[in-house]
Amino acid sequence: MSVSGHLILCVDDEKVGLQVRRLLLERSGYRVLTAPDGPTGLKVFEDNPVEAVVLDYAMPGMHGGEVAAMMRQIKPEVPILLLSAYLGLPPEITQLVNVYMTKGEGAPALLDKLSSMFPDSKSTA
Repeated sequence: MSVSGHLILCVDDEKVGLQVRRLLLERSGYRVLTAPDGPTGLKVFEDNPVEAVVLDYAMPGMHGGEVAAMMRQIKPEVPILLLSAYLGLPPEITQLVNVYMTKGEGAPALLDKLSSMFPDSKSTA
């Protein structure tokens, strides 16, 4: 099975980063929903059959760790990839997610790590 059809939710307060990530994922065969902040992301997550989440850590109001913790309560089976510009987030944050990576790792790493969250998939990137 390819990545085609997997529904990904991207949550990031940085509009340009969110648009770039959406385009990258769509061109790689994913379907993508976006949210500009944690509360909106939680609503979209709850209301849609999301299969994975790409979540920014540093957001105003509600950081990615808080969002991940709430998502785990709603749908614990959905894998979460946490993105951060910061190195070395505390274990209490990284333990909430399946994959943690820094934004500096780039698009190929994001696609590889996202694909790895779907055991039945092989990346087409």
